[in-house]
Amino acid sequence: MFGSSFARANAYARIGVETGVSAADPHKLILMLFDGAIMAATAAGVAMDNKQIPVKGEQISKTIEIIINGLKISLDLNAGGELAERLYALYDYMADRLLYANLHNNRAALDEVIELLSGLRTAWQGIAVNTTAGANAAQPG
Repeated sequence: MFGSSFARANAYARIGVETGVSAADPHKLILMLFDGAIMAATAAGVAMDNKQIPVKGEQISKTIEIIINGLKISLDLNAGGELAERLYALYDYMADRLLYANLHNNRAALDEVIELLSGLRTAWQGIAVNTTAGANAAQPG
């Protein structure tokens, strides 16, 4: 009647993600994009190690999609100035490295992108912590 337990688990996971997205502020949405890109790139690395070429390609494509059509298009080049321009170029660089990793089965290029994404995610998360701390300090207590 309900299908396999795997299908049910996937349905619950989708609902959880959709609920998280609908309830998230813009800052949290960017964190979710970083998380998705890191998870997909990590899955691509596992597939690469296990010589699962189709899975590797799918996961690298998913990572590129998140970087280009999520993180990159969220940049406001007018308001963000030089920082936004540098991030724009970095996202292009990451997509190029991912294509290279996919075509040449190059784990070092894939790991480089994972490291870049992880660093950016950490920095972005730190902005939220600092913003929240500043807002809390400004409120009368």
